[in-house]
Amino acid sequence: MSTPISGPQASPAEETPFHRLVVQFAENRLALAGLVLLILLAIPAIAAPWIAPQDPYDIGALDILDSQMPPGSVAEMTGITYWLGTDGQARDVLSAVLYGMRTSLMVAFLSVSVSLLVGATVGLCAAYFGGWIDALLMRIVDIQLSFPAILVALIMLSILGQGLDKVILALIIVQWAYFARTARGTALVERNREYILAARCLSLGWRRIIFRHLLPNCLPALIVIATIDLANAIALEATLSFLGVGVPVTQPSLGMLIANGFEFMLSGRYWISFFPGIALALAIVAINLVGDHLRDILNPRNAQ
Repeated sequence: MSTPISGPQASPAEETPFHRLVVQFAENRLALAGLVLLILLAIPAIAAPWIAPQDPYDIGALDILDSQMPPGSVAEMTGITYWLGTDGQARDVLSAVLYGMRTSLMVAFLSVSVSLLVGATVGLCAAYFGGWIDALLMRIVDIQLSFPAILVALIMLSILGQGLDKVILALIIVQWAYFARTARGTALVERNREYILAARCLSLGWRRIIFRHLLPNCLPALIVIATIDLANAIALEATLSFLGVGVPVTQPSLGMLIANGFEFMLSGRYWISFFPGIALALAIVAINLVGDHLRDILNPRNAQ
């Protein structure tokens, strides 16, 4: 009598680390709401050139007679409905917010990505080599972290001048040290483990050990820092633009839109600054909700 042959016992999908991460993330309603909100903000911002009712920076499409119109107003000449009103330059506030969110998210993602790459490389090299290399690199990091971020950014922009690329570079200079410190602290724990000692015994190159063995085990902590730093980058860029030293008027961000409407607040035209401010606050809250829960999930002390 033949016995039934069962297939190999493959590990089910629900036991994979990625699925466990998704399940743990979905169990937190606040984090899930933050992720959904972030997606709802990011998708329209990315698609702004195609879905915005108006190109707010096309001078030929603007009619000065439509300036400072309240929300829900309809333009007499074109029949366009300004759902969020218009600003002092007759730009549709809804379109301006979509384009401004696009610029703010782009600046934040680019600056954080490059900061992560630079900071992780510096921190991992410092932890792996130790000695005078570690001391030198960490003293540079300490000097960087001893100054307020906004002060460093203001000094850099006063030297570099205005421009989207200048703002991104200033934010990279401000942020990389946080990633370097985090990467070094995590790598110091990992460098004396058995798999690193075995790699050294096999005479593997330092590049392979750092980027193929150390880096993957430091990524969880770096991902958490990157997520939280996204919100900080958006807030810092908005502050710089509000002060008039960040993104130029031709490439406005949410901070620039808030600054443009600030002078109209006392005259009752609240919508010019109010709606960009709400969009900025929602973006920061959404990213912080996601980052806080990722920190709890990826914290090794919470592993069961």
